[in-house]
Amino acid sequence: MTEETPGFDEQQPQGQPQQPDVPSGSDDAEPKAAPQEGAAPAGDAAATAQVAGLTAQLDQVRTALGERTTDLQRLQAEYQNYRRRVERDRITVKEIAIANLLTELLPVLDDIGRAREHSELVGGFKSVAESLETVAAKMGLMQFGKEGEPFDPTIHEALMHSYAPDVTETTCVAILQPGYRIGERTIRPARVAVAEPQPGAQAAKADSSETAEGASGADDKESGGPDEG
Repeated sequence: MTEETPGFDEQQPQGQPQQPDVPSGSDDAEPKAAPQEGAAPAGDAAATAQVAGLTAQLDQVRTALGERTTDLQRLQAEYQNYRRRVERDRITVKEIAIANLLTELLPVLDDIGRAREHSELVGGFKSVAESLETVAAKMGLMQFGKEGEPFDPTIHEALMHSYAPDVTETTCVAILQPGYRIGERTIRPARVAVAEPQPGAQAAKADSSETAEGASGADDKESGGPDEG
């Protein structure tokens, strides 16, 4: 009979030594990797650098936006000035064209005025003349110049000169040709005859007034003055 050897597993193959059992909590097990101490500071630095880069880019975008806004405002102001200038030039050109047209018609209007003064504006000629005057008025033509108004060299042209004792300043005493204007633009001054005060007339008036005052004072003295009481 074969004797069993105590201490050996019955299932252990022959020729191989039995491996001893290793407890799970043995000190020989490989230790787990410990967390690295420098990993967290490195991540913060990278985040800070990224934020700084984004801030710099944002500042650049804001600067570019401010420059573009300034350019847009300047272009808009230039465009508004251009529109106002074009509109002003258009109005000026229109006024000049109308003034040139009406200037050519002034001799015709003068003939109509003379015919009216001589009572020759009758029949079909009267209708045509009145229609022409109406159209000229609609285009802005205004007539000026009246007898008795003070002489103004900016709107009057003196063709005749005389002296008169009954005027106190240079006065238009006759309208030889009426003046015409369009708005504030004078296209022809009024041609007038003017009269100035008579030389020495003011002094004579002053002397006569003083004589009259002296005479009235003498009369008061002779009459004994005003009654007392």
